Amino acid sequence: MEIIKIYFKQRKIGIIIFFIFSAVFLSSFFLYHLPLAAAAYPVLICVVLSFLFFIWDIFRIQKKHKKLTEISRLPAQLIQDLPEVLTQDDRDYQAVIESLLREQNQLRSDMTVRYQDMVDYYTIWAHQIKTPIAAMRLTLQNEDSDLSRQMSDELQRIEQYVEMVLAFLRLDSGSKDYVFREQELDPIIRDAAKKFAGQFIRKKIALCYEPVQCKVLTDEKWLSFVIEQVISNALKYTKEGSIRIYMETPYTLCISDTGIGIAPEDLPRVFEKSYTGYNGRSDKKASGIGLYLCKRICDNLGHRITIQSSLDSGTSVRIYLDRTNLKVE
Repeated sequence: MEIIKIYFKQRKIGIIIFFIFSAVFLSSFFLYHLPLAAAAYPVLICVVLSFLFFIWDIFRIQKKHKKLTEISRLPAQLIQDLPEVLTQDDRDYQAVIESLLREQNQLRSDMTVRYQDMVDYYTIWAHQIKTPIAAMRLTLQNEDSDLSRQMSDELQRIEQYVEMVLAFLRLDSGSKDYVFREQELDPIIRDAAKKFAGQFIRKKIALCYEPVQCKVLTDEKWLSFVIEQVISNALKYTKEGSIRIYMETPYTLCISDTGIGIAPEDLPRVFEKSYTGYNGRSDKKASGIGLYLCKRICDNLGHRITIQSSLDSGTSVRIYLDRTNLKVE
């Protein structure tokens, strides 16, 4: 119905002119005292033919509208089969669209090349910087002092940031960087927690780890990154007390702490990129990238991650690991 209203609105001038000409034609017969039937008959035939033409034209326009609606749902790079040219306006508009599509394709090609160059550069940088980090770690292992242990913790923080860079670069790699297998969860948790042993000792934070004795269908490397990031955040915002790692329900891993918690107004946005919230603004060092990466990675793995927290009452992060729709390799 809407398209009919628009159709007659666009052609109202032509319809008005038709009736004006018909009125002039009939008036001429009337003024010259000629039989009006001789004029009314051809006018009636013209009205009937015009009505049939309008019906045919409406169906044609409706078909064109349907075609354009289908095309509008397609990505720009797939827009090829445009409707048949009916008017000079159609020809001009299609020429403009084709010109814009060519320009867009060129811009997309240029941006793809630039993006790939950037990814390659930072990937090489991240791998190259691991060499001096490893050399510094070997040097610090020869010393046993408060300063060397503190430097080792800071060096581990640098390694973690490098891994975050690599994870960020690989997020959009699709399925190429994911290998799903049935994995024992306990070794993944233990290896992740072991990396922070020095920080647990230095900050005097207790680790309460209950073996989960569970197998999950996941990618070991990416899940390890998520668990490490959650433990790192728990250590960062826990001044005293403990961090507990346990299986809350089947396939639901829970990592809870007794830290400063998260403000209620920040909870809905903690997984947004670059959002640091109240804790991040007071800490001055938060990047707002860690939890964003965790959420993106869990989405890619088919897992789900949630956070429950309140100020001064600690934080609980739950990772739902149930994946029954994948086949084991």
